[in-house]
Amino acid sequence: MVPLSVLDLAPITSGSTAAESLHRSGDLAQHVERWGYQRFWMAEHHNMTGIASAATAVALAHIGSVTSSIRIGAGGIMLPNHAPLVAAEQFGTLAALYGDRVDLGLGRAPGTDGATLRALRRSFNSADSFPADVQELLSYLDDAQPGAAIRAVPGTGSKVPVWILGSSLFGAQLAASLGLPYAFASHFAPDQLHAALDTYRRSFKPSKYLSEPYAMAVVNVFAADIEADALRMKSSMQLQFVALRQGNPGPLPAPIDDILGVVDPMALAGANHALKYTACGTPSQVHDYLGDFVAATQVDELMLTCHAYDHEARLRSFEIAAEL
Repeated sequence: MVPLSVLDLAPITSGSTAAESLHRSGDLAQHVERWGYQRFWMAEHHNMTGIASAATAVALAHIGSVTSSIRIGAGGIMLPNHAPLVAAEQFGTLAALYGDRVDLGLGRAPGTDGATLRALRRSFNSADSFPADVQELLSYLDDAQPGAAIRAVPGTGSKVPVWILGSSLFGAQLAASLGLPYAFASHFAPDQLHAALDTYRRSFKPSKYLSEPYAMAVVNVFAADIEADALRMKSSMQLQFVALRQGNPGPLPAPIDDILGVVDPMALAGANHALKYTACGTPSQVHDYLGDFVAATQVDELMLTCHAYDHEARLRSFEIAAEL
């Protein structure tokens, strides 16, 4: 198997707080570090009452403080929400604190709704400058150029590895043209997974960052010793996804036994399509699924995410996956 990593959205469960969520993320990071996972990434979302990782760099500072070896990073920072210099300073600061175990994954989506986008002081066309913003950010993390008027302090010379994230062909093309590693968000956007990976590999141009393409994809994992427990764990994510698509985002709800008895079949079908790439079941079922996924995609690394209501069940899910 390829290396395994973790994407954590710091889920705020129904009846809990953001503080509790972030402390659970720290506990999760400590466990997966012991289990041999390579990276622990967190994602930027705003105005989402079920996600506590909006201030991603700050959350990662906490993760870095309670771990010692696992790589920590953003999966990702939505760059149009930030000046490239600010992002370089934030992740340069993380690198100053935690050395050569910091990653910076960049996306161009807002990670929120239109009203919040305006509250972030960005416009709807901010994403148009994403390629240029990425290159500007790369320059701030590189060695200082003679006569440079602007430096990221901390940041300059840190050479924090930058990844391009995507759920379409755009990110694949940009990552290939810049010679950067690429991560595909197949855990919620399955449709263009294979086309994006193919585009990235075919178009890749070697760079000072990478000599050959390096691709990662994200898969949901709900693993338990009994299949019924895994299906029940997954129901929280299904319920939240249905509510989100209906314009009712909220905390991660408690799991239920019979989701078909609660959710409209058409709404559930839509959520299940978005969550197509999900390993759910017993250890053997999950191991078989992940092995088949890697064989089908030929990814260099597999990132797993588990949006589960019960923290102990989430830990067990990642532990089972690590046994692969």
